[in-house]
Amino acid sequence: MNAKEKLIKSIKSYLESKIQNKWTPGKDWIKYAGPYFDDSEYIAGILSLLDDWLVLGNNTLKFEELFPSFLGQKYGILTNSGSSANLLLFAAMQSKNLYNLKKCKVLVPIAGFPTTINPILQLGFEPIFLDIELNTLNLNIDHLLSKLEKNKDARILFFAHAMGNSPNMNIILDIVKKYNLILLEDVCDALGSTFNNIPLGGFGEMATCSFYPAHHITLGEGGFVATNNIKTKMILRSLSEWGRACYCIGDKASLNKDGLCKNRFNNWIPKIKDSIFDHRYVYSEIGYNLRPLELQAAIGIEQLKKIPLMKEIRNKNHKLLYNIFKKYEEFFILPQKTELCVPNWFAFALTVKNNKIKRSNFCKYLEENKIQTRQYFGGNIMMHPAYSEFDINFDEYENANKCMENTFFLGIAPNITEKQIDYIKKMVDKYFDI
Repeated sequence: MNAKEKLIKSIKSYLESKIQNKWTPGKDWIKYAGPYFDDSEYIAGILSLLDDWLVLGNNTLKFEELFPSFLGQKYGILTNSGSSANLLLFAAMQSKNLYNLKKCKVLVPIAGFPTTINPILQLGFEPIFLDIELNTLNLNIDHLLSKLEKNKDARILFFAHAMGNSPNMNIILDIVKKYNLILLEDVCDALGSTFNNIPLGGFGEMATCSFYPAHHITLGEGGFVATNNIKTKMILRSLSEWGRACYCIGDKASLNKDGLCKNRFNNWIPKIKDSIFDHRYVYSEIGYNLRPLELQAAIGIEQLKKIPLMKEIRNKNHKLLYNIFKKYEEFFILPQKTELCVPNWFAFALTVKNNKIKRSNFCKYLEENKIQTRQYFGGNIMMHPAYSEFDINFDEYENANKCMENTFFLGIAPNITEKQIDYIKKMVDKYFDI
């Protein structure tokens, strides 16, 4: 047994002997999310560190080869976060080497998480906000059509598939075609979901995903931008790496005197005639540094293997919670699956219907009984103090406003057990005195 094999055996032995705290009802938290790891993620991460190549390398290349198909695309790049992925998405829209769109209008839901809206504002696009549906939390298609009639010069439609569920993508695609829109998808809540057997993310020009610990798979942190266009991938790579023109990554590229392209040293700077320049230090975009660690990719490769199992557990937990709350429909709007969509549910979302109960009181009760809850992210994002300088007619966004006050969700992560869901049922029934 060599040193590496001994190390792996020691890691497995440690993890097997590690004290696992037994969950005690009412004493220990039911966490709404968390990583679903076994020894494979830990071993992959540690071995990656011991390879002494910390930045983008062979694990990253492998993950980038394996992952795009999960979003219905062919190519893509790994980033350090899902937020960075959305920033890159819109930076690519502005690239003079791609769409060269600088100040166009972007249709986007007003409710959800800030990172669907922030890149639009940060890069100087004009957001055209859309209301949502309360039973799906996805964009309201009627409101989209109404906004398009007043903004026929809009160029981009961007939205997240909320809670793992999609809007009706057949209708969305008809609208995109009619109004000549560029469709961009945020799949941070919906990895593994499909519409009409097509993975969510596979309908637009590009799609993004997040690997934060609360999401379907986690790399600790991390994000992804996927595309069917190899040129787009190259521009995304450049934008994520300071804007440099060289697309070679990994130790083989770095240690090769000629580069993988065999053309590393050439006359790359037109303004200096007959001058030889290293292509690794030529810049074709005004970029960022949004690169991940090789460690993240190593963990991610192992997580990809678990997607089918985790989807099965998530959807089972979602159904169990639905059955608990079905008898309380007089108090709550329950989540509704879109026809033709097969969700990989992100969480179990509820919206308080009326004044018979208050969200704050019900969530406080659950939290006091060690059941974690979360509001629907930021609700109506533009109501938050950060956006106070924007002049918004909030009367246009009735459902987003209701969501701000009345929507919350419970976790369905694969580390939530049936025993814990039985406890949730007991506490919910006790609240309603059944």
